[in-house]
Amino acid sequence: MKRNAGILADRAIRELFDSGRLISEVKLDDDQIQPASLDLRLGAKALRVRASFMPGPNSTVQDKLKRLTLHEIDLENGAVLETGCVYIVPLMESLDLADTLSASTNPKSSTGRLDIFTRVMVDYAQEFDKIPAGYKGQLYLEISPRTFPIIVRRGSRLSQIRFRIGHALLGDTQLLELHNAETLVASETPNVSGGGIALSIDLKGTGPDGLVGYRGKHHTAVIDVDRKAVHDVLDFWEPLYSRGRDELILDPDEFYILVSREAVHVPPLYAAEMTPYDPLVGEFRVHYAGFFDPGFGHAPAGGSGSRAVLEVRSHEVPYILEHGQIIGRLVYEHMQECPQGLYGSGLGSNYQAQGLKLSKHFRLS
Repeated sequence: MKRNAGILADRAIRELFDSGRLISEVKLDDDQIQPASLDLRLGAKALRVRASFMPGPNSTVQDKLKRLTLHEIDLENGAVLETGCVYIVPLMESLDLADTLSASTNPKSSTGRLDIFTRVMVDYAQEFDKIPAGYKGQLYLEISPRTFPIIVRRGSRLSQIRFRIGHALLGDTQLLELHNAETLVASETPNVSGGGIALSIDLKGTGPDGLVGYRGKHHTAVIDVDRKAVHDVLDFWEPLYSRGRDELILDPDEFYILVSREAVHVPPLYAAEMTPYDPLVGEFRVHYAGFFDPGFGHAPAGGSGSRAVLEVRSHEVPYILEHGQIIGRLVYEHMQECPQGLYGSGLGSNYQAQGLKLSKHFRLS
């Protein structure tokens, strides 16, 4: 059954290419289409700019780039993007959306776990990561590595896009009903408000040493975003242990990888997203990479017990996180139809059935 409103599934995304609503410079990668999203690929050049910017209602991105570009970097054979710098990269994919079709974007999971700040912008935009219905034109990715310098190249995938028709978001009543039927988060007393279901932090830790997370090191070597399992964890991360305290002090401007206390479940007919930072929960930002695909944590797809890995950064002041403290909320949307492939079902998904886990770039031992 196909709904009138909802997030487009993999089959419908393929049809966008067939109908010319999605255009790419080159043929799609075999694994580029996900159950409810499309990975976006970097184009052939990156533009180092003086500062981040918003095009605004009267300007194209190119208009602003003419004034703000410092120099151009060729990405054909790979190039290093430095921490603390801002780069704009035209993407390989562009859009010619129907008036009924809008889109939103988010960093990929691996991008967030490397503390690479990315967001997509389009011509005449007044918001990042939002593509209005009927948009026709180029997509641009802003990239700013925060903790580690990175190597990227033409075709690297740092961001992803979701397409939607109409309003598909579940309200509190619908969300609670779905939780009662499908157990969206492993909690006996689910906290549902504002259209989202709460996740809390696990600071008791795992294993004999009580590992609770990792803190990013400074002045490291570069990370190649396209290479898997090649880096030693301790060259880039400081492990953090509970030591029986069940709390963690976040230092300002440090980057942490932590994990939710609850397992997360996204049923096949739904897609989920971690909501942006909410100042009501504390002075920190949680989860840069917010998309959870249909099938995440779904037992038949091999995901029983999957928890949400959280990218956390404190802001102006040190902040104490305590075990069980609410750190974010998941919002759920209807899929327009069931995807042909679920997250983790033979798709090479890196984070199905995960607990506390770093990005795919690091060796397990």
